[in-house]
Amino acid sequence: MQHGLTIGTRGSPLALYQAHLVQRLLAETSGRPAQDFPVRILKTSGDRLKGHLRDFGGKGLFTKELEEALMSGDIDIAVHSMKDVPTVGQESLEISAILPREDPRDAFISKKYAKLDDLPEGALVGSASIRRRAQLSAMRPDIQYCLLRGNVGTRLQKLSDEVCDATFLACAGLKRLEQEDAITEAISTERMLPAPAQGAIGIEIRKSDEAAKGLIRPLNCKASELCITAERAFLRALDGSCRTPIAALAVWDGKLMNFKGEVVAKDGSARFGNEDTAAVSNSIEAYDLGYGLGQTVRKAAGQHIDWDE
Repeated sequence: MQHGLTIGTRGSPLALYQAHLVQRLLAETSGRPAQDFPVRILKTSGDRLKGHLRDFGGKGLFTKELEEALMSGDIDIAVHSMKDVPTVGQESLEISAILPREDPRDAFISKKYAKLDDLPEGALVGSASIRRRAQLSAMRPDIQYCLLRGNVGTRLQKLSDEVCDATFLACAGLKRLEQEDAITEAISTERMLPAPAQGAIGIEIRKSDEAAKGLIRPLNCKASELCITAERAFLRALDGSCRTPIAALAVWDGKLMNFKGEVVAKDGSARFGNEDTAAVSNSIEAYDLGYGLGQTVRKAAGQHIDWDE
């Protein structure tokens, strides 16, 4: 391959961290200089919008322009936070690698309270995530909410400005940005299941680009790939979008995969979940596990959940 690979990314600090991580890994595994893998910043629909993403189409708003640039040949690979990637993608594209996953837990962040349980009655929590809001509402129906969007720095600044009493961010993003000290409490996944694929970075390429595929392949983490495959299959079985509160987490020990998934009513009044452990050795088995549990949960939830399709 004579030319390098142009890496497409959003322009937020976290997205740029992820793109430069991929750049560094490609240089290390290929033995080529980092300059052979230039980073190109693209603005996505999700970056421009104000208000709830669900009002503008939900998932795909942070990937659409990157995928269009990929299909047109303006970039050669796109780096995504996998929780932002729709479960049904473009026919000509594929996620070719999943990097080793970072901490999937949610981080409770507050300048006033040392832990989630310290929030007083009627506390105001800032969040744009309907999953986090629904899960917290199930635990604490008294909590009030306000919309809090923007990159990590913007949200932390709004918290400092006392726009709200507390917020939630992904532990993974804070750790990658070396802002782990901002975490007031890392919430156990037993208490709050994360969004499907939270903490995972994916690399998307054109299916026809064999040269890129060869360069990307060494970056793939099998354990992360299998877990993300199962979680996204669960999401797909539930026809999940950012309009429905859905959570999932898979853990693979090299042989067995433990999978937990749930769907929550938006007001927290009902939760439907399932858990299973099965032998998994490849992506087909991982997909089948997640999809099967998703179908089971969907059937159990039935008309008790507003699916907003």
